Amino acid sequence: MSANLSAFFYLVSGILFILALRGLSSPETSRQGNYFGIAGMTISIIITFLSVGNFGEGFIYVLIFLLIGGTIGAVIAFKIPMTAMPELVAGFHSLVGLAAVFVAISAFLKPEAFNLGVIGNIRLASLIEMSLGAAIGAITFSGSIIAFLKLRGIMSGAPITFKGQHILNLILGLTIIFLIYYLCVSQSANIFWTIVLISFIVGVLLIIPIGGADMPVVISMLNSYSGWAAAGIGFTLENTALIITGALVGSSGAILSYIMCKGMNRSFFNVILGGWGATDQTTTSAAKEQKPVKNGNADDAAFLMKNASSVIIVPGYGMAVAQAQHALREMVDVLKKNGVKVSYAIHPVAGRMPGHMNVLLAEANVPYDEVFELEEINNDFANCDVAYVIGANDVTNPVAKSDPQSPIYGMPVLDVEKSKSVLFVKRSLSPGYAGIDNDLFYRDNTLMLFADAKKMTEEIVKSL
Repeated sequence: MSANLSAFFYLVSGILFILALRGLSSPETSRQGNYFGIAGMTISIIITFLSVGNFGEGFIYVLIFLLIGGTIGAVIAFKIPMTAMPELVAGFHSLVGLAAVFVAISAFLKPEAFNLGVIGNIRLASLIEMSLGAAIGAITFSGSIIAFLKLRGIMSGAPITFKGQHILNLILGLTIIFLIYYLCVSQSANIFWTIVLISFIVGVLLIIPIGGADMPVVISMLNSYSGWAAAGIGFTLENTALIITGALVGSSGAILSYIMCKGMNRSFFNVILGGWGATDQTTTSAAKEQKPVKNGNADDAAFLMKNASSVIIVPGYGMAVAQAQHALREMVDVLKKNGVKVSYAIHPVAGRMPGHMNVLLAEANVPYDEVFELEEINNDFANCDVAYVIGANDVTNPVAKSDPQSPIYGMPVLDVEKSKSVLFVKRSLSPGYAGIDNDLFYRDNTLMLFADAKKMTEEIVKSL
């Protein structure tokens, strides 16, 4: 295939990727956005195959590995529960970063295969591109692995800090920059491997000090890193589609991270440098033992909601774990038949990743016009009769507005406590992912419903 024709189809795929991002910006068009993304990626893969002049025996190996990887990805996608989606995304980000490292290594060891020169005499621009791609890819890989371990619960979600941590990160970052410069001068293989090794270490050090409550932003940030790694390798391979795709993913991930940081009252630069989330997140177990709580059951909840004029539902990770969205939709339908106005309040970081709750509610066919973001609905809690909190913890904690020592202080939270009555569905008084006690549990207008979210919601439906 001619270079001009390849460039044209790569441009088409780039436009489809842009349309995909546009579609994914709204739940109503997200399915269409996915179709655009699939079409763009399909075109890119086909054109890349047709653009290669002579695969030789390697063509069979490429097809075999495509089939293996595609099969694994399809099986995981079909079987993965929504509750595990955040760690799946983190895991896939790690693979993107590792792929960038492998391509950079291949280009450095066999530059003539990529038309980059010969060993010891690689083009300067290509050296910069592959070293940056390898460094960012390595940081993405190891950082995503740490995020995966934290989200999976294999590793503690609490920040891991030590004295001089930020200074060490700064020194290692400057060392990588210096080594990239030295690599361009010497083209030494030892220097290249040192860059890769240090970058792996930096990825770990950047993510371990970030606390569990801030993990949704970490996922978005790592998404951005994986995009920039892909873009850097795209320049090395002179692949237009990879450059466009990487730049789109990198820039959109960075913008999303910035928006989320702004919404959580966090510093964007501290996120990039891995310097936030390192506050004390120890819980006050004594407070949980001394403070009284009001216990309720499904009949109590049904009575309050049936006699309410307005109910606001606040879904959280507990709903995802229990897969209670369908039971919740059934409960809402019954309330509507009784003339109750029902709305859904979604916090930007409810769950473990951006849009987690929106996807679950869409799965249960909840109308989009009943779902509102924090800024749109927060003022309505003061006029709400009942707030039904189903598994949301940190995003409803009033401490974020009152305790400067809290790790979530300054983060905008849903003003659930302003409702006339709060029904809080939770298995126990255990803290949320941020590791702190929720003051909302002990408010006079809060009724705790200790049970599995799905089971409790189904019992409420029966009582209604």
